Parts: sequence; C-alpha cells; structure tokens
Amino acid sequence: MASTLAGQFPERSFAGVLFDMDGTLIDSLGAVERSWLQWCDEFGIAPAALAGAHGRTSANTIAIVMADRTEAERLTAHARIGQIEVADTEGIVVLPGAVEALEKLDRLGVPHAIVTSCERDLAGARLAATGLPRPSVVVTASDVSHGKPGPEPYERGAALLGVPIGDCVVVEDATAGLVSGRAAGAGLLVAVLGTATVEVLAKDADVVVTSVADIPWPQLFTSPS
Repeated sequence: MASTLAGQFPERSFAGVLFDMDGTLIDSLGAVERSWLQWCDEFGIAPAALAGAHGRTSANTIAIVMADRTEAERLTAHARIGQIEVADTEGIVVLPGAVEALEKLDRLGVPHAIVTSCERDLAGARLAATGLPRPSVVVTASDVSHGKPGPEPYERGAALLGVPIGDCVVVEDATAGLVSGRAAGAGLLVAVLGTATVEVLAKDADVVVTSVADIPWPQLFTSPS
C-alpha cells in the first residue's frame, strides 16, 4: 500500500490523469508572490485581500478583490497582472517526481493533461522556463468560460483526452482545484502538499501525498486481479 499523509488509494483502475500545474508539477510560488505583490502596489490593493486566491484564475481573483472598482478598471488590472507574471519566470523549477510521473504515464499508455488556472501565455512561459515535458492536452484559463473552482476546466480536460471524467484522477495542490475536480465528477482527487496543510487539503481530497512522486501510478492503472 502506498504511503499517504491522509486517505488511501482505492482498489480500482482509472483511465486518465488531469494535473494542475503550479504547485503540483512546478514550483512557481516565488514568482507568483512577487508578481501579485507588485500588482497590489500598483493598484492599491492590500496583499491580505489575496488570502485564499491560490488555485483560482487571475480573473476570478480580481473580480473578488476589486469588486468595488469599475469593469474598465478590472480589465486593466487583469491585463497588467498577465504582463507582470509572464515577465517573471525567475526561480521557477520542476517539482520532485513531476518529470518521472509524466514519463511513467507515457510508458503505461495513460492519457494525461495539464489543467491550469494560468492563462495561455503564462502557462507557455512557465512550461518553457522549466523544460517540463508538455502533454498533448493543456487546458488553460484562456480555454474556458469559468475557471476553477468551477467544474469546466476539468470537464474540458477529460473531454479533450476522450476519457470519462469519472475515470480520471485529478492531482491538485489547492482547495480551488480540488473543489473544481469534485464538481466535475472526477473519480479520484489526489492532493499534493506544498501550498496548503494536510488538514486543509484533506477536507476536499480523497488522498493527500507529499508529492506526485508518491502516487502509485501502476496500481491506479492496472485492473485488480
């Protein structure tokens, strides 16, 4: 039995994997914090207002923290955070086990995708900065009408893989993403430690592990005898 921090992996087989990107496959926390602190300074937003924003799209975050501003101001602010984040890829690295996980899924012939709250240009910049192998399916905030914590991103990821969402494993590091996966109907929600505590993640995940290196991929994609 695989070692977990909370929960246990089920004795059933799945057919696809949908990975979050930031905090799950890559570590971009330093760049994210620098970018949003700069943005807060430029737009007169208290950094404390961003509490709980991890895992949400920038548009959703801005809609919440700038609810008292005009639509034009929010659009300007949205464009600006995109500029700031795309320009700052310093220190972004691949997390332990990420490359190996993608390679193992390739060997097993398991369809897999990245489903991220980043917009298209930002996702491309961060993947290029890290050199992480890019799956054939990448769903970004630019590809959906409503991002995480709504179900659309993971529903779209499963549809593009051609795998029923109920047969997909969702791997996340944030509450917003776990809620999104649950709402979409994912068959298994796996949380990785890093941006939230075990106690917080366990509220919404089926299983909590230290990193993607601790996920028993062959067990999850081989039918039990």
